[in-house]
Amino acid sequence: MMLAFILLPLGRMFGQQSPAMLATVAAMPDVQGAITLSLEVAMASAVIAAVFGTPLAYLLARSQFRGRALIEAIVDLPLAVPHTVAGIALLFVFGRNGPIGKIAGQLGISFWGTALGILVGMLFVSIPYMVNSAREGFASVDLRLEKAARTLGASPAQVFWQISLPLALRGILSGVVLTYARAIAEFGAVIVLAYYPETAPVKIYELFLSGGLQQSSAAAVLLLSVTLTTFIFFRYLAYGRAARKGRNQ
Repeated sequence: MMLAFILLPLGRMFGQQSPAMLATVAAMPDVQGAITLSLEVAMASAVIAAVFGTPLAYLLARSQFRGRALIEAIVDLPLAVPHTVAGIALLFVFGRNGPIGKIAGQLGISFWGTALGILVGMLFVSIPYMVNSAREGFASVDLRLEKAARTLGASPAQVFWQISLPLALRGILSGVVLTYARAIAEFGAVIVLAYYPETAPVKIYELFLSGGLQQSSAAAVLLLSVTLTTFIFFRYLAYGRAARKGRNQ
């Protein structure tokens, strides 16, 4: 029943599309640009989340310290904040009058109505997926392996790069995939912080308001076709290759 609940609306939407309408919408330059922008910025968000989220995940998985539960709650906070609220909150920091927005403005950098604003919105709502998945990956690594490496003379950095990180790689890659998928689907925070340039979800919403269900659903099918293809590919990298490596070992 749950699978049907997920697949039925998507399958119905795909089945209702006509090749002529799909071709018409696919030929629209603004739709092509919106999908490309979403893919590029979502990938950038996933990379940034991996670079900065992985060390935090390792700290949460391996260290016991006062305030750890509070940090975990803060990491999960974007999951509980409505995304339009997140966009408004981000405006107070990255908007023209925000502390970071003012400093960036003096350097000729703007978050309002730019790809950087889209990046900030995507990153804010998707970072919990990266940190939580990577944390689970590090938590699954046997501590005895790390301790054995230390007794053999390995430094903490060597243990991390040669033991912990490779063994937690599946969880990290899973976090990258989930972060990418969540970022590319973001609408609420992005539309508040940077309506233009339009990402694919924003463009689909605009088509729904101006052109009705036919054009918007055709654009949605195009976006889903692209994102599902990349999502399946990244999941294969994260799960398929890791599973084969585990069997070989």
